[in-house]
Amino acid sequence: MEKLIEDFSLGLFFWQTLLFLALVFLLWKYAWKPILNAISDREEGIRNALDAAEEAKKEMQNVTADNEKLLKEARTERENLLKEAREIKEKIVTDAKELAQAEGDKLIKQAKATIESEKKAAVADIKNQVAELSVEIAEKVIKEQLSNKEKQLKLVDDMLGDIKLN
Repeated sequence: MEKLIEDFSLGLFFWQTLLFLALVFLLWKYAWKPILNAISDREEGIRNALDAAEEAKKEMQNVTADNEKLLKEARTERENLLKEAREIKEKIVTDAKELAQAEGDKLIKQAKATIESEKKAAVADIKNQVAELSVEIAEKVIKEQLSNKEKQLKLVDDMLGDIKLN
């Protein structure tokens, strides 16, 4: 620092001060305003970007809320559709069971009717066969019985004894 004070020159100081002031004036006149304007524009751009980011954040929150609402509605609708599908399935199963039961009952009735008619036909056939056999046996017995007069009278008496009058 001592050397600085020893080498101090007033003329040099004057010219350096004058050049510094001229430089400050030129910078103020030509560079300071554009620099301040650029800084101001940059500040405004940053402020606008922050405002836009805030708006985007609010819009994103709204979209998120809307998405949640739509998702909730979709879940509710899905549950309703599943419930409706279950009800339809149960109705179809119930209807199918009732139809199968009705068809089964109908088949059982038809089978019973068929069995009954076949039973009646079989009984009628057996009666016809028994009647034919009875007639044949009666013919043979009567031929043998009628060959003897005593036996004929005894047969008539037995038959009259078996007949009951009302």
